[in-house]
Amino acid sequence: MTIDMRPDRLLATTQRTGSSSMLEGRWAANGSARVARSLLRRMRAEQLTVREQIPGQPFAIDRYGPGNGSLEAVVTVHDLRAYTAILNEGSIGLGRGYIERWWSSDDPVAVVRVIIRNIDWIDAARNRLHNATGWVTDRIRNVLPRDTRNRNRDDIAAHYDIGNSFFELFLDETMTYSSGIFGSPDASMADASLRKYDVLLDKLSVTEQHHLLEIGTGWGGLAIRAAASTGCQVTTTTISAEQLDEAARRVDLAGLTDRVTVVDHDWRDLSGRFDRVVSIEMIEAVDWRDYDAYFAKIERSMAPDGLAAIQAICLPDRRWERAKNTEDFIKRFVFPNGFLPSVGAISESIARATSMHVVDVEDFAPHYAETLRRWRHRFDDRIAEVAALGLDERFQRLWRFYLSYCEAGFLERHCTVVQIVLAGREWRGMVP
Repeated sequence: MTIDMRPDRLLATTQRTGSSSMLEGRWAANGSARVARSLLRRMRAEQLTVREQIPGQPFAIDRYGPGNGSLEAVVTVHDLRAYTAILNEGSIGLGRGYIERWWSSDDPVAVVRVIIRNIDWIDAARNRLHNATGWVTDRIRNVLPRDTRNRNRDDIAAHYDIGNSFFELFLDETMTYSSGIFGSPDASMADASLRKYDVLLDKLSVTEQHHLLEIGTGWGGLAIRAAASTGCQVTTTTISAEQLDEAARRVDLAGLTDRVTVVDHDWRDLSGRFDRVVSIEMIEAVDWRDYDAYFAKIERSMAPDGLAAIQAICLPDRRWERAKNTEDFIKRFVFPNGFLPSVGAISESIARATSMHVVDVEDFAPHYAETLRRWRHRFDDRIAEVAALGLDERFQRLWRFYLSYCEAGFLERHCTVVQIVLAGREWRGMVP
């Protein structure tokens, strides 16, 4: 049975813009293919096999790269627009080509990993360009007007309001949509999710005497775990209508309505003081221009002798400055206006805007790669149920490439995930 899903906002972003369609003539497409092949010949690591199966043209196969590494990826090009899109839009074009089936691969994770291992020289050139011009673009962006509150709600809705029934298909029973921490290779996804919550709660030394504020409810996994395992009080906030209703339902089902309060508040509107504050993979929805306000709000929400913890997906510091002013596949197709911080950017904002201090940082990127691998396999295993929800093949390819793209990023340390513990100015204890 088809239910009321809302993938339309994400799918609308996959429509081809002028930048991807300006060179669609056959002559221009062939020219793009020649340029792309010349760039591929510059590969210095691993091997990429490109099979061209283009209607009206003879079958061709080429291998690029020295083939002396641990990775080999195979791509089948079905339409020359695949080359044009990548040349014009980078990762956006790469994703667009997969969504439109201009190219395909049995292992898109390997494809993205091979690309990452061969783009250092491109990144270096882009960083040099940003160093020369970034100060201008940063100043311009700082003075541009923005309706951040309404935009945040719209952007969150575009992703999370696809529908709870969809996310249930590939998440574990805790409905945790963030990296787990695996205690052993054979641990279940649910065990890894709960272990992640327990690690955070232990770092914050949460007890039944505490009132915990969570910024970014998800579907209530952390709030339920915290209240059930420690006996603490929890106030948790979300601006996703779908998550608000489902989290409240799950809290009620767990018999924890006396300990957990789910509210619909933007983080800017939070009031009160709490013993502990936690936020799991929510800062990615905060514009970099709002970091100071965000961390100042965390400090104002926390008792002076309290602790706070955030779990954040981060870019390397060397790429963060340039990323502030550029768009990539994730921003365009998956998390509209999303933005990844870096550990350095977080630290600088905390020092600039608060009197809190960092007392613990833990990186666990391999655990996120494994989390994404399991989500991806579960998504593929239940693809018939995805289709039954009314989500067509283009959406399915969008989601498959999203999970693959992220998995490759964590495997190659193109991005990472960290837990950062912050102490209030009067904190005198130890962090476990």
